[in-house]
Order: sequence, then C-alpha cells, then structure tokens
Amino acid sequence: MTMPQAHEDAAQFWEGHYAKLTKPSGGRPSAILVRFAGSLVPGRALDLGCARGDDTIWLARQGWAATGVDVAQSAIDAAQKAAEHAGVAERAIFARHDLNVSIPDGAFGLVSAMFLHSPGKFDRVSALRRAANVVAPGGMLLIAAHGSRAPWSWADADTVYPTAEEELADLELNQSDWREVFIGPIERVANGPGGQTATVIDTVIALERQT
Repeated sequence: MTMPQAHEDAAQFWEGHYAKLTKPSGGRPSAILVRFAGSLVPGRALDLGCARGDDTIWLARQGWAATGVDVAQSAIDAAQKAAEHAGVAERAIFARHDLNVSIPDGAFGLVSAMFLHSPGKFDRVSALRRAANVVAPGGMLLIAAHGSRAPWSWADADTVYPTAEEELADLELNQSDWREVFIGPIERVANGPGGQTATVIDTVIALERQT
C-alpha cells in the first residue's frame, strides 16, 4: 500500500483503499475487544473506524445493539453486506462519519476505537475526546493503538510510538469521572497482509465512566 502525503484527505485515501479490496474480510474481531468487552453486559455499542465491520458484527452476535462508523462509504457498504450474511443486520448498523467532524449522538455502554490511526488529515486526539463524551455512566471507553511497528507497516522505521499513559494524558479527561480498568501495553502475535506473523505491542486504554 502506498503511503499518502500528509496533506492528502483521509477520506479519499480510505475510500480508495477499501474499494480495491476484493477478498471478503477475515471476520475475526480484534483480540483486545474480545478480551475487555467479552464479559460486559450488552447494551448499545459504538465502533469507531469499523472498516468492514468485523468488530461491530462480533458485538452484535454477543447481543449488543452495535453501531459501526467509518469515513469510507465503500467500507460501510461491505460491512452492511457482511452483517446481512451473518444474520445480525438488525443489531449491527453502519453509517458513514468523518470523525474529524461528527460522531453519532446518544449514550453508549461501550465505545471502542481499535487502531483508529489514519494517514492524511485526521485529528485523532479530538476524535477520541468526542468519543469519551458519548460513553454512558457505567460504560467503557476502550482504545487500542499501535505500540510497536510491524514489519509490514507503512510507518517509518524510526517511528516512536506513545505509551498508553501518554495517550491518556493527551485526552485530558477528568480523572474523577473515570475508573481505570487497564492502562498499558499488551503483546500479541499479529498477522500481516501477506500471511506473515510478528509479535507486536498494542497500547491499551480501558476506562469505565463513573458519572
């Protein structure tokens, strides 16, 4: 995949990316999501940067009323078809949102942002702050980010990744409003686009809203 220039519009980049994918998605949910959301009582869930819907569909299968959003309409179209094929189209809803601009209204018992990274113009910190605002009392904010570089990554080899603690500080959340469930690194074996495998580090923020 070609790395876009910093000035390139993120929506155009991802639209082109998903439009080129012809093979069906693998259907596997994010390991971090399964680990931290698997024991939660289902309610309303919001999946930010849902791509082709694997996480949203998994949440729907667990009983959540799950909304997946992505900036690319081609991803949304593929996710809707996958939800229909999985028989969860009534519980897995997809909508296009540019998270630089908007986020779905309402209160959610789970808001997840699994590797919400994007080349081009994307204010990730502002998007995550907006995400925190729609977590319902008693709900979870779950964020996973890259903590190391996989061999197939488009990131520069000398990229320095922030820690979970640094990412949390950037969000500037009122600490009294949140209970820390987990803040830190988690190691896992990742699969690359060409069938490669490598051990990578994810940085994880899992918070429960108190008020």
